[in-house]
Amino acid sequence: MPASAPASASASGPRPRPGPGAGPILGLACAVTFLAFLDATVVNVAFPDLRRAFPDVPLARLTWVVSAYAVLFAALLAAAGRLADTLGRRVLFLGASLAFTLTSLAASAAPTAELLVLARALQGAAAAGMIPAALGLVLAHTPPARRAAALGAWSAAGGLAAAVGPSIGGLLVEWWDWRAIFLVNVPLGLALCWAAARTIPREAPTGRRLPDPVGTVALALGIGGAVTGLSQGAEWGWSDPKVLGLLLGGALSGTLALRRSRRHPAPAVDRDLWRDPLFARANIGALLFGAAMYAWLLTGPSYLIERWNYSVLQAGFGVTPGAILAMAGALVVGRRVPARLQWAAVTVGSLLFAANALLLWGWVEDSASYAQIFLPSGLLGGLGIGMVVTALSTAASAGLPPQRFAAGTGLLMTARQLGGALGVAATAALLTGAGAGAGDHWRGVFLMVALTALGAALAGCSMRLGGRARAARARRRSDGTG
Repeated sequence: MPASAPASASASGPRPRPGPGAGPILGLACAVTFLAFLDATVVNVAFPDLRRAFPDVPLARLTWVVSAYAVLFAALLAAAGRLADTLGRRVLFLGASLAFTLTSLAASAAPTAELLVLARALQGAAAAGMIPAALGLVLAHTPPARRAAALGAWSAAGGLAAAVGPSIGGLLVEWWDWRAIFLVNVPLGLALCWAAARTIPREAPTGRRLPDPVGTVALALGIGGAVTGLSQGAEWGWSDPKVLGLLLGGALSGTLALRRSRRHPAPAVDRDLWRDPLFARANIGALLFGAAMYAWLLTGPSYLIERWNYSVLQAGFGVTPGAILAMAGALVVGRRVPARLQWAAVTVGSLLFAANALLLWGWVEDSASYAQIFLPSGLLGGLGIGMVVTALSTAASAGLPPQRFAAGTGLLMTARQLGGALGVAATAALLTGAGAGAGDHWRGVFLMVALTALGAALAGCSMRLGGRARAARARRRSDGTG
């Protein structure tokens, strides 16, 4: 950790005292992370039921039940991280968790599709507040020697939720109907809020100013516009004025936010974090791996359904072994890989993920056996996800001062979500493109995933140089020459 970190910490109030509360706080953080990422995927399997519930609503409008959550989640992560470090991580954690619970209740009771979409948008905004606040609490309350293991457990919770979402959603819809996938969050959310209020210690006031409101709004609009444009490009057409307007407007709004952050005393974006070479390269790795990972999470179940005629529930269970290995990979990297070798975990995990996609790319025409083809490649991919997500979080947070934990987490997660939007957009474009057979479309998707994962592997290699630069800068500061 840089030599300036302790001074910064003392300037913002006493640091939270690690001790017996570290374990329960980690448990709470894993629980809210599981809920947030579960709700990003669990709705997909409810579409047939939603179509029956709202027969007069066009499918394009109904897809916003998924998109509204994803767009607000991505758009507000960076701003929420900055807000958590200003208001206090405990305050934002409790407020966002309660808001997530109430918006889940609203979604379960929505009488119209329009109100359901609105509730999902607000639910995504609440989830964006939970994630950086939760991870910031874990980093602040966990002793440095145990942070990597804690990040491994946190990453395992998020990876498991994304992978088992289709299975859980299928069971809930089969048991009741689409409202159950939202209603189940209510008792869980209330229990988490009650436990958090009793467990998480109060924090001293940070004394920091609230982030620039104009820059914060511009940042949210920029990211939201870019994610919406990328998500809808394949459906609306990439030359559609709405798509071009969203992408151009998003780029201009994001640029405005970054320019204001350069000179504002309380910036919306902590641009200084990107001056750390390891943090900056970890963000690049998160962007590239996010594109590969989210493309795969979308493609895996769809491939089983469309190519092998699996039911939605069967497809959900079909990707579960990979999810289990993702948990194992996250825990092993968190507990066993030292900080100086996190770059190697990113590189190796990305290569394993690329191998998963290349195996399917080579076998796509001859795929006839789940056990011989999809299962081994899925296990490789799951292991890669667990390794990379944990190693990126560990490496990126290693040099952050305590009062900027949540802001750094928000930026890293934003990079991953933006990459995910790119990956999903590319997947949709490849699968809906004209002029090729279904096998060629799948081959194109798997090749794209492999190439993007290889890019993440290169970013992992570059993190080794970033770590050396960080260490050299720390030595200069300790010697009084930097």
